[in-house]
Amino acid sequence: MEAGKEELKQTSFAAQIMGCWKQEGNTWTFPTLVLCLYGFFNMMKPSEPFLTPYLTGPDKNLTIDEVTNQIFPVWTYSYLALLLPVFLITDYVRYKPVLLLQGISYIVTWLLLLFAHGVVAMQVMEFFYGMVTATEVAYYAYIYSVVSADRYQRVTSYCRSITLVAATVAAVLGQLLVSLADVSYFHLNAITLASVSLAFLCSFLLPMPQKSMFFHKKGVSETLPQPQKAVATLASNGPPSCQQQDQDCRAADTGPAPQQQAEQPKPQNHMLRVLVQLSRDLRDCYSSRKLLYWSLWWALATAGFNQVVNYIQVLWDFRAPSHSSAVYNGAVEAIATFLSSVTSFMVAYVKVNWDLFGELALGIFSTIDAGSLFLMHFTTNIWSCYAGYLIFKASYMLLITIATFQIAVNLSMERYALMFGLNNFIALVIQTILTVVVVDSRGLGLNIVTQFLIYGSYFAVIAGIFLIRSIYMLLSSKCRRKIARSWKEPLNLAEHEPKEQTVTGYTTRL
Repeated sequence: MEAGKEELKQTSFAAQIMGCWKQEGNTWTFPTLVLCLYGFFNMMKPSEPFLTPYLTGPDKNLTIDEVTNQIFPVWTYSYLALLLPVFLITDYVRYKPVLLLQGISYIVTWLLLLFAHGVVAMQVMEFFYGMVTATEVAYYAYIYSVVSADRYQRVTSYCRSITLVAATVAAVLGQLLVSLADVSYFHLNAITLASVSLAFLCSFLLPMPQKSMFFHKKGVSETLPQPQKAVATLASNGPPSCQQQDQDCRAADTGPAPQQQAEQPKPQNHMLRVLVQLSRDLRDCYSSRKLLYWSLWWALATAGFNQVVNYIQVLWDFRAPSHSSAVYNGAVEAIATFLSSVTSFMVAYVKVNWDLFGELALGIFSTIDAGSLFLMHFTTNIWSCYAGYLIFKASYMLLITIATFQIAVNLSMERYALMFGLNNFIALVIQTILTVVVVDSRGLGLNIVTQFLIYGSYFAVIAGIFLIRSIYMLLSSKCRRKIARSWKEPLNLAEHEPKEQTVTGYTTRL
């Protein structure tokens, strides 16, 4: 009898736990957990640091020139072609379908890597990988549609941290399996396929959002008058209950009043109106000179960074051929990710007037980036190449963190998403131009060493632009302070003279 009671208590307790979990899942905990799992398995790719050795090795038997000049450029072209439409479609279909599409693209990419052969097959593989990178916007945008604004910072931190952890773990795991267990690159890719397949399964568990940033703006706070907004805000800060959540869900599912429904525009007109509003928001954002210069650096530097990351393995394989040398790509990528995390974390504790010295920092660290790329070009030592890459990636991640903060600090979430998307699109256009001119066999088709000379010169130009701009700003600021002081001194003298006259007259009368 006692055993039966104890079992009943345990069953009741388990039911309570499940009920609480379900209640939390309806708010933010469950989708955040699932999205973090999705991000972890997506980034858990131990084969990625060894892509070039795999393609040029016995498994695929491709040449360095084929990989560099014919296969890798396809990723840039497909990414450019897909980014803008995917960016708009992602918001229109409310994120989850695009996450499912990303999962399918991942699986197709690694199936082709494992079982397809030849240049054309690998070009198709790069096209699907371009689809993967174009749909990455859905990963970070999804969470903002299912959590409240007061949890944005925490949830963003979770999602970004888990991807960095996964990338580091994957790189270390890949290096250990290659160096210690002598695991082949083929089996590394099989592990990656299993990981991205798990991510695809996780995406089915994500709840479908009821709103999005642009095309499906819903919510009580957007439609209520000001006094009711305050009441809704106060209510949302109170403790949640199942009854309150059910009411919210019914309110979200209920259509507008008949009069409001009659006034609503048709879907085509609504889409056109949203696009017009987006163009106005972009015009307003870029009318700020400060945002314009930070966005310019973002686009220029991101184009160069993506180009370097895309072809760095080819340079490493040239300096130390994988068929005759030990390969430490995984260890280098793990250290680079860790250093990038540290430098990004340090930004939060640096107290600098970024409005005055921000562009000077862009110029100085872009100079460091250029120097590290020149080092990779001129050295013949693989360890120097590795060191140059570590410096390059850490410097870029430091600056991109500062740029992100400077752009986002005075913008709404919607406008930041717009600028983020357009800046990345411009960066991709610049990267495509670099690829067509420098890399593609239909362009100059330069060898990998000469390419890094071009990339170093490219970052030197960026550094020169922002160093000149920062010097101009510092001198202008100094001149303004000097003029302000020169205007202030006569005013102080003019105020001081009447006082002296008053004192003198008073003394004479005495």
